[in-house]
Amino acid sequence: MIRLDGISKQNGHQILFIEASAALQRGEKVGLVGPNGAGKSTLFRMITGEEPPDEGQIVVDRGVTIGYFSQDVGEMAGRSAVAEVMDGAGPVSEVAAELRALEAAMADPDRADEMDDIIVRYGEVQHRFEELDGYALDGRAREVLAGLGFSDAMMDGDVGKLSGGWKMRVALARILLMRPDAMLLDEPSNHLDLESLIWLEQFLQGYDGALMMTSHDREFMNRIVRKVIEIDGGTLTTYTGDYEFYEQQRAQNEKQQQAQFERQQAMLAKEIKFIERFKARASHAAQVQSRVKKLEKIDRVEPPRRRQSVLFEFPPAPRSGEDVVSLKGVHKSYGSRRIYEGLDFQVRRRERWCVLGVNGAGKSTLLKLVAGATEPDDGSVAVGGSVKMGYFAQHAMDLLDGERTVFETLEEAFPEAGQGSLRTLAGCFGFSGDDVEKRARVLSGGEKARLVMALMLYDPPNFLVLDEPTNHLDMTTKEMLVAALAQYEGSMLFVSHDRRFLAALSNRVLELTPEGVHRYGGGYTEYVARTGHEAPGLRS
Repeated sequence: MIRLDGISKQNGHQILFIEASAALQRGEKVGLVGPNGAGKSTLFRMITGEEPPDEGQIVVDRGVTIGYFSQDVGEMAGRSAVAEVMDGAGPVSEVAAELRALEAAMADPDRADEMDDIIVRYGEVQHRFEELDGYALDGRAREVLAGLGFSDAMMDGDVGKLSGGWKMRVALARILLMRPDAMLLDEPSNHLDLESLIWLEQFLQGYDGALMMTSHDREFMNRIVRKVIEIDGGTLTTYTGDYEFYEQQRAQNEKQQQAQFERQQAMLAKEIKFIERFKARASHAAQVQSRVKKLEKIDRVEPPRRRQSVLFEFPPAPRSGEDVVSLKGVHKSYGSRRIYEGLDFQVRRRERWCVLGVNGAGKSTLLKLVAGATEPDDGSVAVGGSVKMGYFAQHAMDLLDGERTVFETLEEAFPEAGQGSLRTLAGCFGFSGDDVEKRARVLSGGEKARLVMALMLYDPPNFLVLDEPTNHLDMTTKEMLVAALAQYEGSMLFVSHDRRFLAALSNRVLELTPEGVHRYGGGYTEYVARTGHEAPGLRS
């Protein structure tokens, strides 16, 4: 269906692909993996024809339609979200646009003298719209948008007034409604809450076309893909199986390659030692020459490539009192929207609460109330004795001074710390060598998130309040963060759509629903087992 034959590609001085080959067959669901900057997005652009390979060819079977979702969604304004989504569905969208224009014309008193012609044309266009199943398309577009978390008001409102994250969802909905023969999805799980993520997972599981996608969400990837193509060092390697199988197989291959490398190195050392020892002796000249020729012909085994990984190290936090934070009779509204009415909630020492709830349920608001970033309309929020809080907010990355370097940002926050200490801190959060001289404005989302965490955790708090801390982190960094937080001995209150993060770190669940607030002892895994669903508002 789609074949990559011996492709090579270079961006500037960086070589992305060297005579790499792979294929996407009909109905296959493939995960595309590799370190940041390996060329995943470039590969998608080459398949869609946006960029040519330097060498080799990409062959797409005749008549195959491709839908490509990227993080660069472009400008959207002046139309409703529904109209924007339907616009991706081909000719029917053009007919729908003319239908809307004719409806506006019929309601315009200044065009009364044209009304007979307008009505005739409206009948023709309406007939064509029915032929193309247009009325069903509107319903299907709304169904997809609802699955991605849109309310009716958001569907019909101006798409230009939506935030960047919601525009991403509109762009994704266009591709899903299109249902092409092949979908290329570049990080579709970004910007989605847990409910939307699970809906998308189910949609893609039921999609009968070919799928190739990248994602930093391990659970999402594992549940959908049945084949993995890895980009590493310019090559494409295919693994048949889910993401978990790929990880196991890759680790096994690395282990075998390391063993082969070590065996060969031992053999080479032995041969070289013999040559060095006897090269000056005429009696051993023939043996020495024989061994020199043997070494020249040996195919050298390369050591496995080691992926750079960030090792988070949190210093031990001071012990807090038993009562970490207590909310009593809290009321909170935004305009006419009531978020909380008389909320009572308490976090005690070493409790790790994850907060679940549909969009608008008040998850981020609860964290803001606890962190003191917003005040309750009524009731009280009391932080306990000896509690030192660290708050990671979704907007925290926007508050970084874009002109300061990573090192200057750390230096300003901790003026009394020594340079060595700050460089060690930067290294723990993935900023090594010249990376500390990068200005904040050029950092990726993941790098900004790591810098904010470094600022928060250098002088360690004993109570972490985290609002979607993994949103911009790649899979490797996320795993390191989970491993580090598993060793953290303080208390936690957090919101996340990453099920691995939820399952690994929570020991309490607070569920916010329209019917009220529910508390569950045990972590996210126990919550799923007890309720039979993975998120509020979803029923198995």
